[in-house]
Amino acid sequence: MKTELTELPLDQVRTLLAVVDEGTFDAAAAALHVTPSAVSQRVKALEQRTGRVLLQRTKPVRATESGEVVVRFARQLARLERDARAELGMSGAGEPTRVSVAVNADSLATWFLPALTRVGQDPRLCFELRREDETRTASLLREGLVMAAVTSSPEPVTGCSVQALGKMRYVPVAHPDFAREHLDGPLREVLATAPTVSFDRSDDLQDAFVRRLRHDRVGASRERHFVPTSEGFAESVAAGLGWGLVPEVQAERLLNAGRLVLLSPDLTLDVPLYWQQWKLDSPALAVVAKAVLRAAAETLT
Repeated sequence: MKTELTELPLDQVRTLLAVVDEGTFDAAAAALHVTPSAVSQRVKALEQRTGRVLLQRTKPVRATESGEVVVRFARQLARLERDARAELGMSGAGEPTRVSVAVNADSLATWFLPALTRVGQDPRLCFELRREDETRTASLLREGLVMAAVTSSPEPVTGCSVQALGKMRYVPVAHPDFAREHLDGPLREVLATAPTVSFDRSDDLQDAFVRRLRHDRVGASRERHFVPTSEGFAESVAAGLGWGLVPEVQAERLLNAGRLVLLSPDLTLDVPLYWQQWKLDSPALAVVAKAVLRAAAETLT
């Protein structure tokens, strides 16, 4: 059944957002200072108006794909309202603007934090960073959980703009002793069997590198260590647990100290990165984007 949608009642939209954020109808009711029955009625009315199921009645409650659209709208609406209040001088005394950003661990450990130090304090900002793999940061934007993201996807999320940041260059490295013991031979052969270090179970970087080197579907060895921090990953490789792909800017210090050696000076892996953000006329987002793009231009290839 097709429904003519002329408007989304703001009280119903805000209620849906509260239910998603709080996880239950009862908790949302407490946050909104209304009864659980009122919360349920508002959500049902919004679902009837849109002609879509907006929530999965699970514990905790989760938005459906259609619900994510409304939730994202609700967060953007709240952002615009806060910006308007600030411009009108209606914000609390000294109340900063909060900017939520999803960023991958390697960017966070190398170039992203220095970018934030360049952001001016007019308006005053507080950052809420969510660390996530660059292949999954766009999903946080899609769900409306963040206002902007460093992502590997050039395809803009609905309601977002996208700008290229550059490429994060990774180099294959290992501890000198590890290289002598495990990597004595053609790289395309030894990297498929030598112990490796991975960020987590979804990290495909080492496998992609080996597949490209071999021109087949064989990835890195299944004998691998999982180290889910960027700094810990680099230190694990430098400690000799396995070989791995480390950001070039991060590997430089360890290479100069003799704790790492390049497995091949001519082989690198470049991961394109993009900046996606909500299409909002928000002064806070504008100053953050400017600082991020400038820092990326100076650091990424």
